[in-house]
Amino acid sequence: MGGMRFPAVAGDGAQAEEAGSERIGWTPLPEEAKRSTTTSPAGVARLPRPDQRRIMTVANQKGGVGKTTSTVNLATALAVQGLRVLVIDLDPQGNASTALGVDHQSGVPSVYQLLLGEIGVAEAAATSTQSENLSCVPATVDLAGAEVELVSMVAREARLREALRPAVLDELDYDYVFIDCPPSLGLLTVNALVGAHEVVIPIQCEYYALEGLSQLINNIELVQSYLNPGLNVSTVLLTMYDGRTKLAEQVAQEVRGYFGERALRTVIPRSVKISEAPGFGQTVLSYDPGSRGSMSYLDAAREIAERGAERKTS
Repeated sequence: MGGMRFPAVAGDGAQAEEAGSERIGWTPLPEEAKRSTTTSPAGVARLPRPDQRRIMTVANQKGGVGKTTSTVNLATALAVQGLRVLVIDLDPQGNASTALGVDHQSGVPSVYQLLLGEIGVAEAAATSTQSENLSCVPATVDLAGAEVELVSMVAREARLREALRPAVLDELDYDYVFIDCPPSLGLLTVNALVGAHEVVIPIQCEYYALEGLSQLINNIELVQSYLNPGLNVSTVLLTMYDGRTKLAEQVAQEVRGYFGERALRTVIPRSVKISEAPGFGQTVLSYDPGSRGSMSYLDAAREIAERGAERKTS
C-alpha cells in the first residue's frame, strides 16, 4: 500500500457536476431509500459472534472526520444487537467517554492508569449507560501528559497491548474491543495500532478528505513491519455523506475504487441528530433511535459483524 496515489477529485460547481455525471456504478442513495422503508429500530436482531475477539482501532489523524462518533455508535450498535463490546478511550479529550455516559473526571480509574500498568481492564472499565453489554475505559485529563511519560518506559509502544492480553479479555468475555485514537500520529495512536488486530478508517465525504491519508497508511505499514505484523486495514467507513452533492458521490467512488471491499457499503449521512447527540451525553442510537443516522450505524455494525462471521466460515 506504500506510495498510495488517489485520482484527482473534482471541486465544487460545474466541474464537479460534469465529473459526477460521467460516473456510473455504485451509489448509496438507492440503499438509503430502501433502508428508510424497511428498517425498524424496534426489530433489532442479534448479530453473530466472531470466532475470535476483534480488536479494532479507529484511526485518522485528520480531525472532524467522525472518528469518535463512529467509534461510540458502532460499539453501541453492536452491543444493542447482542454482542459484548469494550471501548478504550485513548483520546485525552474524553469525548467517547462522554458519549457513552461514563464518568471521566480526574481521579476515576482510567486508561491513563491502564497504560502505566497500575490497574487492569476489569478495574478500569465502567458500564456504559447506552447498553449493559457495553463498557468503556474512560480518558481523563491525566492522559494529556501520558505521551511524555511513556517515552522513558520499557516497551512504550506496547503498553496497551500488554493491558489487553488475551487471558485478560477472555476472562471478561468481550466480542469486540474498539480503540478511539486522538487526531494525531503520536505515541498514543502507535499504542492503539500495536494493540489491535484491525484498523477502521473513517473518511468524510468532502473535498479534503483524502489529504493525509497516505501518511496514515504509511504509519500503519511501519507498525506492521516492526511492531505488529498481524495488523490490517479491514474497514473503511464513509461519513458525513450528503446525497445532494456530486462531490460526496465522487469521494465515495474514489475511496471505494482504492480500498475495494474494505469500504463498507453502508455510508453515514450528514445528520444534525448525530451532531446533537454527544451534547446530551448520548449516542445517536439512544438520542434518536429512528433517525437516518441511527439506522446507518446499525447497518454498518451489522455489516462489520457479518463480515466477521463470513471470515469465520471461510
